[in-house]
Amino acid sequence: MTGLDWAVLFGSLAFIVGFGVVKSRQVRTVEQYLQAGHEMRWLPIALSIMATQASAITFLSTPGQAYADGMRFVQFYFGLPVAMVVLSITAVPAYHRLKVFTAYEFLESRLDGKTRALAALLFLVQRGMAAGLTIFAPSIILSVILGWDLNGTIVLIGVLVVVYTTAGGTRAVGWTHVHQMGIIFLGMGAAFVALVLSLPPEVSLVDALRVAGKLGRLEAVDFSFDLSSRYTFWSGLIGGGFLAMSYFGTDQSQVQRYLTGQSVAQSRLGLLVNGLVKVPMQFAILLLGALVFAFYQFVEPPVFFNPVAVAKVRAAAAGEWEAATAAHSDAFLAKRQRAAELVAALRAGEEERVAEATSGLRAAAAETELRRREAIAVIQSHDPQADPSDVNYVFLTFVVTYLPAGLVGLVLAAVFAASMSSTAAELNALASTTVVDVVRRLAGWQGSEVATVVISRLATAAWGALAIAFALSASRLGSLVEAVNILGSLFYGTILGIFLLAFYFWRRVSGTAAFVAALLAEAVVLACWAFTSVPFLWFNVLGCVAVLVLAHLLTPLLPARENR
Repeated sequence: MTGLDWAVLFGSLAFIVGFGVVKSRQVRTVEQYLQAGHEMRWLPIALSIMATQASAITFLSTPGQAYADGMRFVQFYFGLPVAMVVLSITAVPAYHRLKVFTAYEFLESRLDGKTRALAALLFLVQRGMAAGLTIFAPSIILSVILGWDLNGTIVLIGVLVVVYTTAGGTRAVGWTHVHQMGIIFLGMGAAFVALVLSLPPEVSLVDALRVAGKLGRLEAVDFSFDLSSRYTFWSGLIGGGFLAMSYFGTDQSQVQRYLTGQSVAQSRLGLLVNGLVKVPMQFAILLLGALVFAFYQFVEPPVFFNPVAVAKVRAAAAGEWEAATAAHSDAFLAKRQRAAELVAALRAGEEERVAEATSGLRAAAAETELRRREAIAVIQSHDPQADPSDVNYVFLTFVVTYLPAGLVGLVLAAVFAASMSSTAAELNALASTTVVDVVRRLAGWQGSEVATVVISRLATAAWGALAIAFALSASRLGSLVEAVNILGSLFYGTILGIFLLAFYFWRRVSGTAAFVAALLAEAVVLACWAFTSVPFLWFNVLGCVAVLVLAHLLTPLLPARENR
């Protein structure tokens, strides 16, 4: 990286932290600290919702996911627009009408206190770990790509986020999200343009996309109802829809974003805009990864994208590694020739020639992948603990290798902005839930406005410390974008089931039945995760349906519901 890159990166970070601290001067009351004084309009709400979900994991791992597996992951988001419509009709007016600080307060008014406490606890466990992942993800960039110490990088990033989140609360989080999303859109847009311009002169954007398509990287939709396939249209629409309803409707890190709205209409618009923009945004990020894949059909890629693992194997077995990389290089040269032949055939428009060239390219690609696997086997033979997956390093390796000075710093700033935005929202929500649902409700503490703001700040700092500690212990997680969604799917279905009982069935089921049903449903989900190969998106459906069915079956057997 050049001096210009460092200036862009650290200038962006300093601006974000400084802006967040400045916003803390306007915080005097609990409502201002936890709900931004209900001053937000629809556009800042929409950007804040997107910034909360679009963590650094999105921009680190998603392009690598497309590089390795194609565009299928976009199906994960197909249920999100439907979920936004449902939540705009149901959850938003209910939360505004009851004037709740957290989503879990709503549960006690419809079910009972212990069910509220259980849902809050599930959220705290899941989101506390997820906050650690959102710190861990960008730390990989600097520690591996730039050669920094991993643990020191984790602490640095965590402290930066904790400083302005603790100082300014929801107001600081919401307004910094607006600027962070601007940096993110600018950085990723610049990366896309630079990638297109980096293609070899004889290869156009259309040529690159057609080659990627012939190698299966542009296959975005799978209509088969195959439970063994992780991403299909149906798992995305149904499982992804359940996940989105739970995440945006019951996860305090998202609910808190639209609780800041001036009115029901402003909160609804924020959610609906998110529903309109999210799928195209994820498609664009995946397309970026597919283009990186196409680029590396004409420009030789690293055998393995994790430079730390490569440095270790070179030190331990230089001769063996050089032989493996030479074999990979020979296979790549043959593949590049096949890719050039396919481009020529496509431009000529001769179908028979295209079919022959496609077959030749696929065979050459398979041979190249075989040689790559042999090289990875060399790495693992000398370091059994090495992660064989390098998808998290693909995009940033391209960025630091091929992008011009200034743009490298801008893209890194976009990734850091994404990490800080999502982590800040998570810490802010964890603090709100801790203060409102644990300190106030379970512990029975009632303090002044000033004292409650102080407790909220202490809770934010404490959760920040725990997130940093979890990040320090995270390793061998494979694709980070999958890891964070698998983690969420272990809990979101159960939480959604509880909320559906509270919204639609609270007159028919007892609070005790809902509580026991949720415990049993969560046990079933965890058992499926541990002992079956069911794709994780279906955990959201399973957990939700299990809560609904079990609560109705258990109500006649357990004490009658309390008067509410």
